Parts: sequence; C-alpha cells; structure tokens
Amino acid sequence: MPDHQDGPEHGRADVELRLPADGVYVSVVRTTTAGLAARLDFLIDDIEDLRIAVGEACAMVLPEADLESDLVCSYYLAPGRLTVEVAVSATAPDGPEYDSFAWQVLSTMATRAEADASGGRFAIRLTMESGVPGAGS
Repeated sequence: MPDHQDGPEHGRADVELRLPADGVYVSVVRTTTAGLAARLDFLIDDIEDLRIAVGEACAMVLPEADLESDLVCSYYLAPGRLTVEVAVSATAPDGPEYDSFAWQVLSTMATRAEADASGGRFAIRLTMESGVPGAGS
C-alpha cells in the first residue's frame, strides 16, 4: 500500500472519486470513505466519525460549487491514517465559516482539518488517524 506521509503534499491520490456537485451523491462519498477506512483497519467508531466528518465537509463545499461543477474526493491512504480532500470548482468561494456547526463537527471528529478557498476551487481536507496502534500496516 502506498504511504503518503501527509497526504496531498506528497503526490497524487491513491483513490479519486469524481461526482456531480449535488447533495444526492454525498452518500456515495460517505460509503467510499467508510470502505477505505475499513481497509486500513480503522475501528468502527473511527469509521463512523470519519463518515460524519466527510458528510459535513461535503455540506460545506457543495453550496459554493459553480454550476456544472464536479465534487472531487481525493483519498490518501497510509498505515493507520486516511486523508480525504473534498473539493469543488468555485469562482468566488466565501471560504469556511469556522464558527459554524458543520466546521465544529468536522474538526472535532477528524484528527486534523483545513480548508482552502483559492485558485478557483474550494476544498476541505481532513485527516483521521486510527485509534488502533499499527492499524493498516
């Protein structure tokens, strides 16, 4: 299995999912995320936290999406760690509302969370580390 030390900074995604930027597809993103986390031997509670966090990330980026935009989900897998980036093309994104309920949920559930509203896109990247030592190795 590839070992991307900190996710996107170290190369292309291990898995990439491209869907229409429409809320009806969030369940596909959540299910894909859960399947990949299970492959990395995450605990069930960690998998559910990650599903919730990814759902909140999608809820934050989708309203900013340009018409006909895609929701692009990039997954970076490493032993005991999964980094997920959800992004849409956005001409003038407002950026995240760090005081919003969605951001509070996302940043509480994930080990690390960050947002980027530049370069004609709006992306949220979150990393979850497994609660199991040596998971996914």
